[in-house]
Amino acid sequence: MRERLKAQIETLMMAPGLAGHEGPVRRLIRSELEKLGIPSTTDRLGNLVATLDGEKARPSVMVIGHMDQLGFLVRKIEASGLIRVERLGGVPERALAAQEVALVAPDGRLFPAIIGNKSHHATTPEEKYRVVPYPEIFVDGGFGSAAEVEAAGIAVGAPVIYAPRFVALANGRIAGTSIDDRVACAIMLELARALGDEKKRPTVHLVFSVQEEFNLRGALPAAQTLQPDICVQLDLALATDTPDMAARGDVILGGGPVMGLYSFHGRGTLNGLLPHPALVRLFEKAAGAAKIPLQRSVHIGALTETSYVQLVGKGVACIDMGFPARYTHSAREVCDLSDVEALSRLMATAIGSIGTDFTLERNDD
Repeated sequence: MRERLKAQIETLMMAPGLAGHEGPVRRLIRSELEKLGIPSTTDRLGNLVATLDGEKARPSVMVIGHMDQLGFLVRKIEASGLIRVERLGGVPERALAAQEVALVAPDGRLFPAIIGNKSHHATTPEEKYRVVPYPEIFVDGGFGSAAEVEAAGIAVGAPVIYAPRFVALANGRIAGTSIDDRVACAIMLELARALGDEKKRPTVHLVFSVQEEFNLRGALPAAQTLQPDICVQLDLALATDTPDMAARGDVILGGGPVMGLYSFHGRGTLNGLLPHPALVRLFEKAAGAAKIPLQRSVHIGALTETSYVQLVGKGVACIDMGFPARYTHSAREVCDLSDVEALSRLMATAIGSIGTDFTLERNDD
């Protein structure tokens, strides 16, 4: 399974899919589902939904993993051929200087480019430690004029992403672009493979969602249509095993899947998730039965789509399950394939154990 996951993750990570421009990723996933004999549909917003029918007496489950990645949009093309960009999603400005990016043309071609960084020999002492705000940065694709940029098919509104990369590190760890959340998409494909022929289980809706990095609400049309009883979001969890993160918790790479027990954004929105206690018990029990180590996370500063899905209809029982990741939202995120494999197995075990007697009532919390 691990080698299959690794190959699938690499394929998905190398595909461009800025929020609102997820088409290349969606086509790859649809093709993989077709190979498994699983039909899928796409809604008007672009969410790809595959339903694995199960027993109607069991609570239905929606699993979400987002296809999109963060990046930029072309804001202005200078007469010189240099390009100004607008940030889309939580791009960390301090990680941008001299970064490799790719300009995405409408026909899918990727034009390599870099984010300019003022020459060291001309940098003043005051500038050496200054983080350049994104409105001041420019992208250099080697073009000599605005006409050359436009001739390449790059216009205002064109996507700009971190240059796609996949790097195999030591000890089964991988690095690269859009680990958030192409790893989750690969796990969901593995889940489709594991559950596809098993009928004594709940109905499972696999939702490969869009625009998560834009506004976290892209999955809502799917949730409103499907009206699931349960929603499990698959996404990264903040690893805290580097010196700069040590005070944030005890989540380590290689330590197993992560169960989110509290999330809150804390900046600009009063939203987050307190998971449904029945789902906390479900994953604790499943991890114990499968002898899978289960890490726990409480954090402020990040949200997932469950923050909004939980409020659909009469309310949806939600939980965030993740894989530890370092250096999130940078061009080189890092995760451990052992955690990815373990989360894949845990998801299949937990969902398969949801029986007709599984209750989501809140009277006995």
